[in-house]
Amino acid sequence: MTSSDTSARSYSLPWVIFALAIGGFCIGTTEFVAMGLIQEIAADLKVSIPSAGHFITAYALGVTIGAPALAILGAKLPRKTLLLGLMVFYGLANGLTALADTPTSMLLSRFIAGLPHGAYFGIASLVAADLAGQHRRATAIAQVMMGLTIANVIGVPFATWLGQSFGWRAGFEFSAMIALATILAISFFVPRIDAHPTASFRGELAGFKNINMWLTLAIGAIGFGGMFSVYSYASPILTEYTGVSIKVVPIALAVFGTGMVIGGLVAGWLADKHLNKTIVAVLVSSSIAFIIAGLSMTQLYSAIVALFLIGFTVTGLAGVLQIRLIDVAGESQALAASLNHSAFNVANALGAFLGGFVISQQMGWVAPVWVGLFLSLSGLAVFKLALHVETRTN
Repeated sequence: MTSSDTSARSYSLPWVIFALAIGGFCIGTTEFVAMGLIQEIAADLKVSIPSAGHFITAYALGVTIGAPALAILGAKLPRKTLLLGLMVFYGLANGLTALADTPTSMLLSRFIAGLPHGAYFGIASLVAADLAGQHRRATAIAQVMMGLTIANVIGVPFATWLGQSFGWRAGFEFSAMIALATILAISFFVPRIDAHPTASFRGELAGFKNINMWLTLAIGAIGFGGMFSVYSYASPILTEYTGVSIKVVPIALAVFGTGMVIGGLVAGWLADKHLNKTIVAVLVSSSIAFIIAGLSMTQLYSAIVALFLIGFTVTGLAGVLQIRLIDVAGESQALAASLNHSAFNVANALGAFLGGFVISQQMGWVAPVWVGLFLSLSGLAVFKLALHVETRTN
């Protein structure tokens, strides 16, 4: 980075990462609390639980559309300004959700709230990578992403408790408050970083023609799906297959989330040493974790260990693929970085759909685990294809 890229004001990288990670914590809490409060939302708005599921789908659709659109529109803005604008947008949208009093207004507010999700993570990752430098960028991105994973351990359970105790709107009011905290933290700790000198709408749009970018996104959309095929049905798997009390489920999910936090940091550290080998290691180790899980979900303690291993291995894809996208994107840095989170929302939908499908086909409660194995191996095959294509196009 040249001196012209940042303001003269000094900055502390740990505090920059902390500020950006608060935003990840906010987004992670908000995205998943809608699942935790789905019964309360459905009852209050007088819709069925399957209909309330459309609010979750609307958010995911907003992420998918908003990530590329906002990244392209904001290509020439200073990155700090863009991050602040995205988080103001996010906070206001969640305030609208807290005020929603009809199914239509709820659906619209969740779609709007999803729009800045992917662009925030994409731009935050670029900022962290720029400030950390070439040899620490994967670790820095993994630390930013840690906000998202910690949300699953702390933020979501707390926001769900708030919603259950004081009405579901309190969960989204809490999210809006975290958005305000993020705005303050970014204002104080993140230095001004100008847009890349060659950034332009046309340059970002050119990314849509980049086959290496699309193949990298496909790795995440497929390979990350295995985590969601299990996470989405962890509760019934544990109660119906393992035979534990439903009171154990929050503990098991917290262990799952802890594995995600640690795994993301380890993968980031390894990726700074050798990116491609780390991607292979993540996909191979996650395949092994699914095999272990498929054979050990019959007992409580072995099942919890298996869930930890799935979280520990699969979540490493998020940060390492973000780095690969930065490397292959050319002039479409913001677009590629933002689309990474669209890909993970596709993985969410794909994993949950396939997991539900095999259960509905009477294949057994442990069948989603084998779906995870299939998706991890498929992601590995796509990565091998991506390497082949990259070699031929370079």
